[in-house]
Formats: sequence, C-alpha cells, structure tokens
Amino acid sequence: MFKQPQLESVKAWLAHPAHAAMPLHARIQRAIRRLILDGALGPGKPLPASRALAKSLGVSRDTIEAGYAQLHAEGFIDRRVGSGSFVAQMAEFTPGRGLSQRNARNQAPNLSKRGNAMFRSGGVRELLAPRPFAHGMPETRSFPLPLWERLQRQVLKETGTQALLHGDPQGAEPLRRAIADYVNLERGGRATADRVLILTSSQQALTLCANLLLDPGDRIFIEDPAYYGARKAFDAADLECVPVRVDRQGIVVERVTAESRKVKAVYLTPSHQFPTGATLALDRRLALIEWAARHQTWIIEDDYDSEFHYAGKPTACVQGLDPHDRTIYIGTFTKSLFPGLRIGYVVLPLQLVKPMSVARTLFDGHSAPMAQLTLARFMEGGHFGTHVRAMRGIYAERLDVLATLVRKRLSNFVEARVPVGGLQMPCVLTCDMSERTAIDAARRVGIELLGLSALHVAGNGKAGFLMGFAAYTPTEIEVAIVKLANALRSVTKP
Repeated sequence: MFKQPQLESVKAWLAHPAHAAMPLHARIQRAIRRLILDGALGPGKPLPASRALAKSLGVSRDTIEAGYAQLHAEGFIDRRVGSGSFVAQMAEFTPGRGLSQRNARNQAPNLSKRGNAMFRSGGVRELLAPRPFAHGMPETRSFPLPLWERLQRQVLKETGTQALLHGDPQGAEPLRRAIADYVNLERGGRATADRVLILTSSQQALTLCANLLLDPGDRIFIEDPAYYGARKAFDAADLECVPVRVDRQGIVVERVTAESRKVKAVYLTPSHQFPTGATLALDRRLALIEWAARHQTWIIEDDYDSEFHYAGKPTACVQGLDPHDRTIYIGTFTKSLFPGLRIGYVVLPLQLVKPMSVARTLFDGHSAPMAQLTLARFMEGGHFGTHVRAMRGIYAERLDVLATLVRKRLSNFVEARVPVGGLQMPCVLTCDMSERTAIDAARRVGIELLGLSALHVAGNGKAGFLMGFAAYTPTEIEVAIVKLANALRSVTKP
C-alpha cells in the first residue's frame, strides 16, 4: 500500500478544483505520475493492488485499472502477471533530482536580455470591456454588423474553401490595393499595392521596424511625451531612445537636425501627436524629410487615428511628402473600425517589402484571409468612407460634450487641452493633487484614466491624464464626469 503521505497526495489531486474537468482515472494517473517524477515513489517500488487502492480512494476498481493502464502505456510503471505493478526503471532519468513543482513555479524565469526587456515592459494591455474614460477605444455599438456579415458571406460564396487556407504573408492583394487607394486619396500618400504589407496591428509594425531596421544599442529619436507602445517596442529591442521635446507644432525639429551623433531613425505621430494631440507643422515635416535623406535614416510615421480630424483639413502624411523614400507609414483599422478586426498595415519603400514580409512570417505567418477579403469589400464598396464620416461627426460631438463638462465640473482640478482630432483629450492637473492620487480615486469608482507623466521620457512633464471619449455616449460621459468629480473631491477634503 501507499504510505499515508502518498495516499493523501493522491486524494488532494482528486479533490483539487483545477482538475475537476479531468476524468477520474486521469486524475489518479496524473497524481501517481507526479509521485514518481518527484521521487516519492522510487524505481522498482510496488504500487498498491488496484482493489486495495480503489477501496482507499472510494472509487471503482475499473477506474484504478484505467489509470494503471495509462501509466504502463507511458512507460512509468511495469506490470507483471501474478506479481502486480511496479515503478519502472528509467536509465536516463533519476526521479526527484529536479526542482519540485512548487519551487519551479517560484523561480525567476531564465530569459534572454531581450526577453527580460520585453517582460519588464509589461506589454501593451488593453481593457477587454472598456469603461470611461479608457483612451483609444472607438465606438463599436454603431458598427454596421449586418452589412459586414453580408460581405463576409459574399467572400465565402465566391472563394469557397480557398479563404480557409494560408494567406500571402504580404497580405491579400485586393486589400492591399484598397489600402493604397485610400492612403493616396485621403492621406495624400504615395502608395501602391506592391508597397503595402498587411499586419495584425500597428504594434506589430513597430516591433518589426525596431528589430529589422536597427541593431541593439542603435539610437532612435522619439517624441517626448511619446506613445507608450512605441517606447516599449524600442526598449524591448534594446534601442537607445533619444527624447525630443514636443510643443504646439509637434516635435521640435531643431533638436533633431542639431544632433551630431549617429541616429538611425525618428518615430513620429504627426497627425495627432500622442498624447498632446498636436499636429506636426508642414515646415517641420519637410525639414525632417530632408534630414532623413541627408543622413540616410528612417522616418517611422505612426498615423494611428488620422481619420478623425475635427478642425479643418488634415495635413498630408509625411510619407506622401517624402520624395526620397525614407518614410515608413503605419496605419491601423483598430481605431477606425473595431479592435477585434486585428488588421494594421505599413506602406514601405520598395526595398523593404520583401525583408519585412519575410520577417513577419517569424511572428505569425500571415493575417487571416477571410477578414482581409471582407475588409477589402467593405472599402471597395465605399462603406469604410461612409462609416468614418459618420463616426467623425459623432466623435466631434462627444469631444465637445466632454470638454464642456470638464470645464463645468472639474475646473477646480484640471485644465482641458482640447485636441483638433483623435479619440482622447489630455487634461493637466492644476491643483496640488498628485497624478497617482487622481488615477487611483477614479479607478475606485470604475473610471479608467491614463497618467501623462509616465509618457514623458525625460521625466519633466506636467501631471495629468488622458480621457478617451469616442466609445461613450454623451449620457455616459456626463454620468462618469459626475462620478469622477465626486471621487476627486473626496480625496481633497481636509
């Protein structure tokens, strides 16, 4: 028979909630296997007779026999007719020599330098169910789902099982063509279908750029403050981020052009700078283009939400102004349509298309053909433009509602910096409350805010927070503002 500690260990396995979905014989088999691997049952040791163990555990003998049969099939035990079951001799393995399961769980992971950098970054986490005022979230409740479903059925009818196979790593040609037409018409770009690479997200595009175009230790200019996802991608690639101050006209180009040391790239969010919302002035765009051509460096242009511009015409993208082909243009449908679509893209200089397409196969092979072909139909039929125009009007109204309510109910705490576009509004704290106190108070009442100070690379930014507005109705915004005002007042009372 098992000794009492061994029997208790098996019983604990049977009773553990994590194993509840597993068949009873499999739980018994796993419990005995664990005893063997940990050395609690050494080579040659006899196992209890199936009838005796069944009685001790309060199960049927057939259940024990099924567990023993699996252990025998896997080579953990030997079964001898007339003698019983014994722990097998394993010449190449000594049970109990390794760490126990508990110690192994508590041990720090043995990661590479780059792996440690990726893990320390914390990743880029998004809320699964957005709550006010989570930033960067579009309105999804108004998306024309019946239309999307109809287009998807058309794709299936015409392509059949072809849409279920592997896709081109560069992306489906109809979607690449539709994206090129859109970027040229709406963003003033210089795109062709053969220069477009379809990816899962702008974050994947940033990771590809960081790892394919720059070596560990290379220097890259980034805006200060900067988009946290870009910083994390560059830090994980072990790049040296050189912060450049942002003012009301975007990144201060004089800092870039005056740099004497070699810098391999500059990262920009020129349409709506993240998080300030500033638009990069035309003369600064042209100066950066000439600087990149002169030094043979790259401009990484992240045009993450340029569709939503509420004051005047948006400036042409940097890529469209660049005759030297030194600009990599990144776009995404996460903000303009819905996050679950998981389709982003880059418009590349021709010499980078093949290397980037090959490199992306090491990440995820290709994007799902079905979603790509459906999106291509959505764009070709003019539905994308219609949806964006409708959302632009809705978002402009919601921004106005948010700005008005912030001035009315939060004027004792913050000053709103109303942007000309985008899906979020920055607010700067004007009272002596710390940013952490404000964010924690908001979270306690179910409100999500992103702090501004951590987005400043140099660490000298003003305290405040971002307030997303696009995904929330005027009524939802008003209710949340009242809750936030009460929460902030509660932590400022003497």
